[in-house]
Amino acid sequence: MKTKKVLKFITGNKKKLEEAKAIFERDYPEIELVMAKDVDIPELQGDPVEISQAKLQWAIERTEGPLIVEDTSLCFNAFKGLPGPYIKDFLTKLGTKGLYKILDGFEDKTAYSQCIFGLVRKKGDKGELFIGQTPGRIVEPRGPENFGWDPVFEPDGYDKTYAEIPSEEKNKISHRSKSLAKLVEYLKENPL
Repeated sequence: MKTKKVLKFITGNKKKLEEAKAIFERDYPEIELVMAKDVDIPELQGDPVEISQAKLQWAIERTEGPLIVEDTSLCFNAFKGLPGPYIKDFLTKLGTKGLYKILDGFEDKTAYSQCIFGLVRKKGDKGELFIGQTPGRIVEPRGPENFGWDPVFEPDGYDKTYAEIPSEEKNKISHRSKSLAKLVEYLKENPL
């Protein structure tokens, strides 16, 4: 039996870890994804790609690789991509109902969810970024309120929000799954 390669996921969010683990177990079981202990990346500001690159460098300076970091954005087209990487603060201050209501004065309710996973193997490496996006729209909150802004995001082609879609199905269409699919393909071609 082959020993699994360990890949550290620098996150404090157990739900994100759960989703990522499920995708790795399904698509690349040779990797064991583990949560890195006692590493809490500060909330950075800037463009999502710049944030992801800075997170990678911050993390590899504090823990051994190989490791991955993740940055998630919810981007309203009416706001030219905002709140984007600041969605966590918007959600904390406004809640899901408030996220929905801030688009009241806008006809355009379209949005996209974005996830950027970054991989770095060791200190001194620049790392690689993998971007996944899912188009959709912002709707009045529906479904369980147990995972961020899922209740207000309805992906294109669905009449359910992320919160209402069973996790197995969400893990096939989400921004996170698209980003991880690119990461998995890269790792299959460039093993740890």
